[in-house]
Amino acid sequence: MSRRVEGGRVADRRGSRSQQGPRPGQDKAYRGWRALLNPVWCYNGFLTTVTATTVFGLVMVFSSSSVDLVARGQSPWNQALRQGIYCLIGLVVSVVAAHIRVGTYARFSLAFLIFSQFVQALTFTRLGLSTNGNAGWISFRGVTMQPAEMLKLALCIWLPKALMDARRRHDKLEEHSWLAYVTPVAGFMISFILIMAGKDLGTAMIVVIIGFAAFLVSGFSLKWLLSLSLLGLAGIIAFAVMGSSNRMKRIMATYGQCSGQDVQSVCYQSIHGMYAMASGGLTGVGLGNSREKWNYLPEAHNDFIFAVIGEELGFLGAALVVLAFVVMGWCMVRLALTTRDRYAAMVLTCLAVWIVGQALVNICVVLGILPVMGLPLPFVSAGGTALILCLMAAGVAVRMMRTQDDVRASVEGD
Repeated sequence: MSRRVEGGRVADRRGSRSQQGPRPGQDKAYRGWRALLNPVWCYNGFLTTVTATTVFGLVMVFSSSSVDLVARGQSPWNQALRQGIYCLIGLVVSVVAAHIRVGTYARFSLAFLIFSQFVQALTFTRLGLSTNGNAGWISFRGVTMQPAEMLKLALCIWLPKALMDARRRHDKLEEHSWLAYVTPVAGFMISFILIMAGKDLGTAMIVVIIGFAAFLVSGFSLKWLLSLSLLGLAGIIAFAVMGSSNRMKRIMATYGQCSGQDVQSVCYQSIHGMYAMASGGLTGVGLGNSREKWNYLPEAHNDFIFAVIGEELGFLGAALVVLAFVVMGWCMVRLALTTRDRYAAMVLTCLAVWIVGQALVNICVVLGILPVMGLPLPFVSAGGTALILCLMAAGVAVRMMRTQDDVRASVEGD
């Protein structure tokens, strides 16, 4: 017996094609280039790219952090071992997430969102920590975490359910139908404001992208959607311009020219990131042979790890990382388009926009297309909260993918 979600209620669906196996001639339909459209191929491709980028991330975290650790008198393995522990925790969490019923996600999505907002609000208490001007961390008994990562996942799970319910209410209301969307808009705005209040503009940008994708695929009025999006982006830009002179200098450094003291201050990280990318050439200087990681490039193991990848593995290595995220995003979108479970499709779309969008922003920052904003590269950069939550998001994506008939038939057949 298979199940699907209708507005948070789990409904039985008997006699589905998943119980009958793949359609006759299905293998022939996906031969050649059409294999890229094969849902089963996309499912396995997603698992492969997530695993590959995570393992690759462990290698690059060790390579990019070892020199700095030795200079501080620590073991060169410290950061890599911590990342390995985070990876194991994330693996366990992802396996659990992949086995939770789709209806359970829909049913408890609001509770998860409220909890995530509460934890995010703790960043403004005595538990909060400020890093590089962003109040986006909390520390409790030696354990440090970034709640915004959890809030991004909560929005990806809750917004589709809230918007599906709002759409049904909208269709029933004859007058003031816009009132049907008060709940999803309010929940999203509270999350956005909590992040903006911590001055984390990079995360706020990703949240806006997630919200835009969720509202877009839900059938929300395009006119109102563009208005809200422009309002959110205007708030981000205004906060960037008026909130901090240092932040404005970083923006001007990206789209202007660096001179004088700026070369050794706001432009320093961007310049050395470009030096690293330029030094790599086609094939790189060799794994472990980066020169910029010798205390020249700040955050070499975190936000700017892509620069070390470009230097050590060259254009080919950097291109493979980009390709991995392209495949990851394509697989999620392809299965979102073919599953008959609307909630699962919307969640997959939000997750794809989050993970691939954040990877794109991180890479654009390293390449000097966007100003420095402190976003890690998903699955690759050092950081416990980001890695664990990204792996948990991958587990959620796997569960949503299994609502697709061909994928479910393949998994159950195994």
